[in-house]
Amino acid sequence: MTPAEIRDEILDILSEITPDEDLSGLDDDKSFREQLELDSMDFLDIVMELRKRHRVQIAEDEYGNLASMASTVTYLEPKMRDIVSA
Repeated sequence: MTPAEIRDEILDILSEITPDEDLSGLDDDKSFREQLELDSMDFLDIVMELRKRHRVQIAEDEYGNLASMASTVTYLEPKMRDIVSA
């Protein structure tokens, strides 16, 4: 997957987790917690959804890499490089 495809995938997951949030103005460099009302369970949902959809394993001590859209895409790019988007 390309970085743009990974970003779209994360937006899709976020829209499922926070259906009432407007994600159109999301600042990629600001933390998700600053911009969205996410709690630790929401982050776990993101991790579980990535595992379910793409079999991407994220160790608990690496959850900090999912703080913002930019850091999430950077972190996931090598893990998802060989995944073909549907």
